Amino acid sequence: MTADRFHRALASLRGLALGDALGSQFFVPANYPSLKRRELPPALWQWTDDTEMACSVLAVLVEHGRIDQDALARSFAEHHDFDRGYGPAVNRMLRLIREGGDWRELAAALFNGQGSWGNGAAMRIAPLGAWYADDPEQATHQAEISAYTTHQHREAVAGAMAVAAASAIAADPAGDVGPEVLLDGVIALVPRSAVQAGLRRARDMLDYADANTVAAVLGCGRRTSAHDTVPFALWAAARNLGSYETAFWTTAQAGGDVDTTSAIAGGVVGAAERGAPPAAWLERTEPLPAWLPALGG
Repeated sequence: MTADRFHRALASLRGLALGDALGSQFFVPANYPSLKRRELPPALWQWTDDTEMACSVLAVLVEHGRIDQDALARSFAEHHDFDRGYGPAVNRMLRLIREGGDWRELAAALFNGQGSWGNGAAMRIAPLGAWYADDPEQATHQAEISAYTTHQHREAVAGAMAVAAASAIAADPAGDVGPEVLLDGVIALVPRSAVQAGLRRARDMLDYADANTVAAVLGCGRRTSAHDTVPFALWAAARNLGSYETAFWTTAQAGGDVDTTSAIAGGVVGAAERGAPPAAWLERTEPLPAWLPALGG
């Protein structure tokens, strides 16, 4: 049912937005000691481009029932808030789309025609995976389509596919998956790539308890590439599907691109019914934008 899809995707979006907003607070030097002590910083926590773009993904799913690339690119451009922390290349691209540019040409031209391999397509996609919880293969297909609107490098696309697959598997109402099953399912749905290789290493490190050690091996977004971000975020999510709080602190304390790794992990864990974020944390998070449609809105 579409209503079920929407509510699963919205739960994932709330988990993503919370991870993004809370994670972004730890780029503020005054909050560093709070992170080490696992103490919450002062509210209100404002989300970044991760959440803004994820809202467009859900809005397009509500309107079209699938990813329509033109509608998605248009939504990204229309709702683009320069102050939300977008990278320079995406800022310029979305401005040019608003001015009438073709997203196909603009996305393909990034980084000397190689396309971006950044983590931007992955950071926004968990709600789509939850939408397709009954069909992880379709989730990866739709994630691939969605990625191309801004990120056309193979690694960026693989990263988006991996996060969507993880969210779909986590959100499946018929299953109560463990960490091994989750990562095995993701690896099977992701094409051969550096992202997939990182996921295989993440699978082999599920017994490791020290997130800093795992992050040293897998990366935690310091280079903001998909393959430097997604494997660690999904390792943290897989190990903590039943506890949003533990998933967040595990992810955030490793450092790196904290808002993005926490958005990815939060979106996947939030998609699992048993991983619902704490209500008190959600109350301290900036509300989702008013333009986000309700089902049928």
